[in-house]
Amino acid sequence: MISLKTSIQLKQAGLVWVPTVNDFFAIPDRGMDEKLFVISDLLVTVEQLQGMQVVSFQGASEWALDYLVTADTVWMPREDQLRQALEAALLQDGHPEVRLVSGIKGCRCSILFGGKRLPFRAADACEAYAKALLHVLEATRLTADE
Repeated sequence: MISLKTSIQLKQAGLVWVPTVNDFFAIPDRGMDEKLFVISDLLVTVEQLQGMQVVSFQGASEWALDYLVTADTVWMPREDQLRQALEAALLQDGHPEVRLVSGIKGCRCSILFGGKRLPFRAADACEAYAKALLHVLEATRLTADE
């Protein structure tokens, strides 16, 4: 999973989130930066019942926060979602070419963008894809502003 900092950068660069089941998100600047939330159809909790661990299915939950505007959240995309967003962003530049190499020293995502092969290194695949996507989003935004 990418860091909250990287997710915020992607949001600021224009990554659009259409919330769907199993998406992860964070609620920054409300004392919950370390918490990760997931969109689910059903609330499931792990509890102790008569000394045994059980999985409880809840029909409804009560929480002090009844609703939250998605603009106040930050999407925490999974690796597959980052790769798909990167490929979609690269489609605007021609043919999406994305390569990921992983090894002992981390991962390298290389893309063909603007006629050049660009490498992005990170500790894991998620962050490597995120760095490449951030570069493409920012470059595309700069080109659109000109």
